[in-house]
Amino acid sequence: MKNIAVILAGGTGSRMGSSVPKQFMSLAGRTVIEYSIETFCNHPVIDEVAVVVHPDWRGRMEEIVERLKVKGERLKVSRIIDGGSERYMSSLNAIMAYIDEPDDTNLLLHDAARPFVTAEIIDRVVAALKHHEAVGVAVPSTDTVWEVHPDMSGELIVNSEKCEIPRFVARIPERRLMWRAQTPQAFRLPLIRDAYQRALQDPQFQATDDCGVVRKYMPGTKIAVVEGSDRNLKVTTPQDLAALEQILING
Repeated sequence: MKNIAVILAGGTGSRMGSSVPKQFMSLAGRTVIEYSIETFCNHPVIDEVAVVVHPDWRGRMEEIVERLKVKGERLKVSRIIDGGSERYMSSLNAIMAYIDEPDDTNLLLHDAARPFVTAEIIDRVVAALKHHEAVGVAVPSTDTVWEVHPDMSGELIVNSEKCEIPRFVARIPERRLMWRAQTPQAFRLPLIRDAYQRALQDPQFQATDDCGVVRKYMPGTKIAVVEGSDRNLKVTTPQDLAALEQILING
């Protein structure tokens, strides 16, 4: 069984409000993406690492890989794959890059914006893949979660010179059942390949993550969940970078 870590770094920084994608921003003197590259490369059960990056930033990624080699880092980065305009396209490009691998190949798809994935999380994911075709990482929600629906028939609410559609609580799920998804999300290669093949036949196809694709298009497949970590934060705003730096300081 071969375990391939795919680090998804195809974003261009638009939601961060920066000209530099968040995976290439500085975090305590290193780029954000270097942390997860190092963790996966140093893990003994990971056989290979690939990075999916926007074509405009491929050169920057190649520079980082070369610099890490010069520093003597233990690198298993075998491929830099061009990403797509949407996140799911980046996942699909990675799947297609390994389409000829044996059926017992595992793909661990990880967001580059989560620099502090741990060896323990990887251990749990790979152990679960011995018994399941799909594995997600999540942490229990400490907050009550509301399902909120917009009221399209209501009058617009004017706040700070902006008009907003009124929203109302539609459902309050039991908090003990709510978990917050993280990455990596991991799959046997044939499963995630077939899920995307079905998805691409659907003209209404939309996806926010890969487990969602499997859940919708391979409904008979159970997705096992292993526990993540509060350290496995995702960089979305500049404040998140500050929080991650504080984690490094505190150890």
